[in-house]
Amino acid sequence: MAEADARPGRPLLLRSTRVITPEGARAASVAVADGRVTAVLPYGAEPGPGARVEDVGDDAVLPGLVDTHVHVNDPGRTDWEGFWSATRAAAAGGVTTLVDMPLNAVPPTTTVRALRVKQAMARSRAHVDTGFWAGAVPDNAAALGELHRAGVLGFKCFLSPSGAEEFPALDRAGLARTMAETAAFDGLLIVHAEDPARLVPQRPGPRYADFLASRPPAAEHGAIELLIALARRLDARVHILHLSSCGAVPLIAAARADGVRITAETCPHFLALTAEEVPDGATEFKCCPPIREAANRDGLWAGLADGTIDCVVSDHSPCTADLKTADFATAWGGVSSLQLGLPVLWTEARRRGHTLADVARWMSYGPARIAGLGGKGAIAPGHDADFAVLAPEETFTVDPARLHHRNPVTPYAGRTLHGVVRSTWLRGERIAARGVLAAPAGRLLERTG
Repeated sequence: MAEADARPGRPLLLRSTRVITPEGARAASVAVADGRVTAVLPYGAEPGPGARVEDVGDDAVLPGLVDTHVHVNDPGRTDWEGFWSATRAAAAGGVTTLVDMPLNAVPPTTTVRALRVKQAMARSRAHVDTGFWAGAVPDNAAALGELHRAGVLGFKCFLSPSGAEEFPALDRAGLARTMAETAAFDGLLIVHAEDPARLVPQRPGPRYADFLASRPPAAEHGAIELLIALARRLDARVHILHLSSCGAVPLIAAARADGVRITAETCPHFLALTAEEVPDGATEFKCCPPIREAANRDGLWAGLADGTIDCVVSDHSPCTADLKTADFATAWGGVSSLQLGLPVLWTEARRRGHTLADVARWMSYGPARIAGLGGKGAIAPGHDADFAVLAPEETFTVDPARLHHRNPVTPYAGRTLHGVVRSTWLRGERIAARGVLAAPAGRLLERTG
């Protein structure tokens, strides 16, 4: 495949009638030098000496997406995914920064040694900037401080079984020890919040209704109540991963109003899909926690609109096609959507009256802020010149064969979506254009604060 023309080295003036800045959308020219935004100027501003001008017309220029919930699975399960394929999918979808989860790689990122192995795998393969979460498991509380000093952005734990034997869940005592440890250095604990005591044994078979019943909203609510109580007592920072139950939104809002340092994310599939439309046996829709009913989806949108839910990230969790059996009890749980998050969310957002500025806040600024990536997530002076150029009115039909992630499995196959990503820019250089990718140019990110 031919490489996209990155034309490195020269200053850039990127023009559009719709530049999505922190103040909203406006006609502007974005001036870039040395990989950073230097100014957001009037649309007709003259380019500086030697600058190249790129005018994208009425296509919208958004800050590059920041996806802080991606399972790259490299090393150890590279037949599921890998840094080369995952970051190509990211770049094709307007994502300029991703943060890799500590599982389902083997070994998981629970020691500094495992982190260094993973960084070595990513270094020459990353098409976008890449950071790393570490894992918090029953036997590594003493290693968390060392991992923090090594630059990880925070620590992920499960309260219910993860599905990976090498990444066990924390019990209540282990969670309290772990949160006390992260609070001691003001680290961020990110949590798969389902209470195992409230999960229901699942009946084998293809019925989605049986799978949904096995993971009731009460499992999320109970886990989040526990996290709030501990975070309040320990003055810890905690982030709720992939929130699927709107019933937890008031719990989070009340805790935050009371001073608890808690944030939350949700995912495009919870905002775009509903349980009512999942066919029996269609395990490409299976994820944990699950896609819930339409009324619940409306509640999540309300929580997103009022700011209780801070951001939207993919939870891209791929596997080989053979693991998506027709039995919801045994099929791997995970939705593959890294390349499609922007059009999936925009399709539903525009229908509900939201703007591209809202989308940028949810998919760029919000996740960058939570992960501590201060130079990412906004088109503003001093920020990295990371952009996603989007044709928001144009539609396309999802063809799995045209996706860049390793295994062409997706619940969005055949769907018509609004929003075509024309090009993606990383630090002022074009890394993807109309599906054609440049050579890897991503950098490895570490916590700096």
